[in-house]
Amino acid sequence: MDAEERRRIQRRGAARRLLVQALYQWQLGRQPADELISQYAAVPEFARIDRDYFREAIAAIVADFAGIDEELRVHSDIQPERLDPVEHAILSLGLWELMTRLEVPYRVVINEGIELAKRFGATDSYRYVNAVLDRASRAHRRAERGEVA
Repeated sequence: MDAEERRRIQRRGAARRLLVQALYQWQLGRQPADELISQYAAVPEFARIDRDYFREAIAAIVADFAGIDEELRVHSDIQPERLDPVEHAILSLGLWELMTRLEVPYRVVINEGIELAKRFGATDSYRYVNAVLDRASRAHRRAERGEVA
């Protein structure tokens, strides 16, 4: 892996960290995605993230939050409305990536979700995030996982 690829991966990871914060905030205030994008564009960290990924993800997840929640119901034993907003944000981002960003390997999606839960979530919430995203990856990334339909 060359230096540019490492920087791209770091910028994407930084974007995910800001996305969890923005999705948490959105759950509490339900402001339009463009307002969130403008607000987060003003923070110093924004210069060091994958800005296009942040913009695309926040717009898509906010626009289809109900659909993502329906998908979450399939893979989780806890109803989305009962989830802690931090875990809800992490799982929404992970599910969106599993369903729409096929260039991101499912193992990366799961690992990033685990790391975000360890950083922002409740104690041991990473175990729950891991289980839900693993189940979802079996549904959405069957071929990538090498599993027969």
